[in-house]
Amino acid sequence: MSTTIQLDLPEDVLRDARTFGLLESGRMTALLAEEVRRRRAGQELKSMLDQVRSAPGEPPTMEEINAEVKAARAERRGREARR
Repeated sequence: MSTTIQLDLPEDVLRDARTFGLLESGRMTALLAEEVRRRRAGQELKSMLDQVRSAPGEPPTMEEINAEVKAARAERRGREARR
């Protein structure tokens, strides 16, 4: 399935986007997919931080936080590799 999208762009942005090939379907798809991936990663990070902040007891050390972030990134890379 595909959807047609119409954009209202200023002339200078349109010109530059065409010059760099950004308006081609494949490139636009890649740009949007990357932005979706970034936003999902941001949501995952926020969720992790919310969990950490709401946990009882002492706050985690920076090393513990970094370990959690690395684990989440590795899990995400694994999911993306299986696609």
